[in-house]
Amino acid sequence: MNFFMRELPPGKLEVFKKILKETRKDSRFDRMGEFVQHGDTTVREHCIHVAQTAFFMAVKFDIKVDEEALIRGALLHDYFLYDWHEKTAANMIHGFTHPRMAYREAKKDFNLKRTEADMIIHHMFPLTPMPPNTKEGILLCIADKLCAAGETIRGKQPYRV
Repeated sequence: MNFFMRELPPGKLEVFKKILKETRKDSRFDRMGEFVQHGDTTVREHCIHVAQTAFFMAVKFDIKVDEEALIRGALLHDYFLYDWHEKTAANMIHGFTHPRMAYREAKKDFNLKRTEADMIIHHMFPLTPMPPNTKEGILLCIADKLCAAGETIRGKQPYRV
């Protein structure tokens, strides 16, 4: 079990698990497990960890958010479904371009709320110039940077739900 999930109050872990299960159903979500993100952490593991971290921060600091949008937007923020480590010209600018690619791919499988779309498109701020327009998007930006740094520095940590 992930450290963050042990800290959630009763009922919140079930909320997270329900949204994760719904996101996985009838989608390509689990395909993200085929691609490496940071270190030897897969994109799928990274997205789950980021969603857990963003949700934990909202709960811990009593930030009023749309919980479903926060969790689902974070789960889909890197839904780009390709190996960005391959040596191609397009992958050289992956950090700048993958939010729009993730958004386009997520739209194929999900009816995205406006908040979720904003989260996915703007999650690379400040690398990309436009900040998110929602509290959920700001939480995602922070959680994504924290998780990416940790995954890169320490290598793979199993993220279990």
